[in-house]
Amino acid sequence: MSNRTTMIIGSLIILVGFISLINALFHINMWDYFWPVVLICLGTLLLLRPQMVTAGTQVRFIPLGDIQRSGSWHVTPEEIWTFVGDIDLDLTKAEIPAGETRIRILGFVGDVSVLAPQGVGISLSSWAFVTDGRAFGNKVEMFFSPLQVASPGYETAERKVCLETTYFVFTLDLGLNKSI
Repeated sequence: MSNRTTMIIGSLIILVGFISLINALFHINMWDYFWPVVLICLGTLLLLRPQMVTAGTQVRFIPLGDIQRSGSWHVTPEEIWTFVGDIDLDLTKAEIPAGETRIRILGFVGDVSVLAPQGVGISLSSWAFVTDGRAFGNKVEMFFSPLQVASPGYETAERKVCLETTYFVFTLDLGLNKSI
């Protein structure tokens, strides 16, 4: 999990605690103001976010729905925002550039499935309230904690795909296609 994500989550927890404390001590219902402020901040983030990503990164907003990529396709730096949806990335026939390609996925509830060929490094840095699934043959079950996994030989791989995910409920399936 990146330091930026940790800072955002920590700030939100402190904000909720601060609002609850003001409510308890002064009997001022700050929750009446909380949701309008959250909506204003979220709208501002959605408007400014495309300008805050690195050059060449595609930003996609898909509130409901799935993304499925298979066959011959180009892997490019990308940021995907979704509320509920599954993301299936079959990299076995994809054109993956040399170096590291970063794909960031943010959502509320979702499933991310990645199948990569041998020789391509895959790493996952994730934060979710609830995480369940499989990563390179190992069962993963976590509650409110970060997850960092990488395929064997990730550091020395010529072509790498770095996934960064942030979810509330997250199911994952990361694997290597051993037949290729």
